Amino acid sequence: MHVSSSHRPPVAHYQGSAVEQLDDLLQRALDLGASDVHVESEASSFRIRLRVDGRLQTVAKPPMALRDAMVSRIKVLARMDIAEKRLPQDGRMHHPHNGRVIDVRVSSLPTVHGEKMVLRLLNFKQERPSLAELGLEKEDEDLLLQAITRPHGMVLVTGPTGSGKTLSLYSCLEHINRVDVNVASVEDPCEIYLPGTNQVSIHERAGLTFASALRALLRQDPDIIMVGEIRDSETAQIAIQAAHTGHLVLSSLHTNDAPSTLERLRHMGIDAFQIASSIHLIVGQRLVRRLCVHCKKPRPNKPGAYQPQGCSHCDDGYKGRIGIYQVMPISSTLQQLILKGSDAVSLSAQARQEGMLTLRQAGWRKVLQGITSEQEVLSLTPDA
Repeated sequence: MHVSSSHRPPVAHYQGSAVEQLDDLLQRALDLGASDVHVESEASSFRIRLRVDGRLQTVAKPPMALRDAMVSRIKVLARMDIAEKRLPQDGRMHHPHNGRVIDVRVSSLPTVHGEKMVLRLLNFKQERPSLAELGLEKEDEDLLLQAITRPHGMVLVTGPTGSGKTLSLYSCLEHINRVDVNVASVEDPCEIYLPGTNQVSIHERAGLTFASALRALLRQDPDIIMVGEIRDSETAQIAIQAAHTGHLVLSSLHTNDAPSTLERLRHMGIDAFQIASSIHLIVGQRLVRRLCVHCKKPRPNKPGAYQPQGCSHCDDGYKGRIGIYQVMPISSTLQQLILKGSDAVSLSAQARQEGMLTLRQAGWRKVLQGITSEQEVLSLTPDA
């Protein structure tokens, strides 16, 4: 299928068999660098949307008559129950692309207008950018490097789903992965292959949870452990204990910013002493869209700031994304506040006194550097 050179791909109308339709759809998604494919029904229509640079866009409206055939084809490839349409299902499939095999995670959801399918393209982008390429400012990169090169302790990356936490963790692992250390990870699922490491994908139906996999990893003589996500108190307790007993632990949590992560761990039942003595640094992050270098134009009366315009090279004035980061080292003063049970507001105030930026302040830096727009920062960062 030909991909248009216009700044937003046109809506296609697929013809042919369900096999051909799905192949064309996945090919187009991969050509556009999409992270997710949404196959969904409405009351009287059937559409396909792709998530590109964090935004959904409609790329096809096949006839309703083709919906069931396409959904069934996806279920067959993902080894899901074709007959079960009343309950959500999960599956996995593979798709060849440019000499490689792409892992695709499939989720079905019964809706009032029929089953919705979401296909997540897991390992399409194999690059592991350097910490500087992620978008970290030099002083923040230095703080992160200091934390991940210590022999033990914990470094946490926080943010909502889709904010680039996994890529940040892998960029850290890439920097510290050496032949003389044992690096292990547990994820749901493994999204990026890192040579020289021991990667485990959890399988909850088989009893392989984050907690059980982490316990097993601790019996494998690890030096560095990456836990894809801390979801529950049991996993948090094991990870904190590992950091407290001589291991370097990297992990992620879903919190709004770096300071609120400390309060979240307390709510998960982690003792204040363990938090204060184990965690060295927390990074809060968001992904914002990059302004297109071909068509961005200066904002009137705002030196250094640019605004999107739109051209044949981009999508409504944007092309690609970059991270904005809130980096919070745990100083001795912050440790004392943690031990006293201080709330996130007090911890944040102290961290700002020590030089930490809010996510919005970090975003303004990218605006003044001409990298992103004010609209992106305002829409994706919490109020300071």
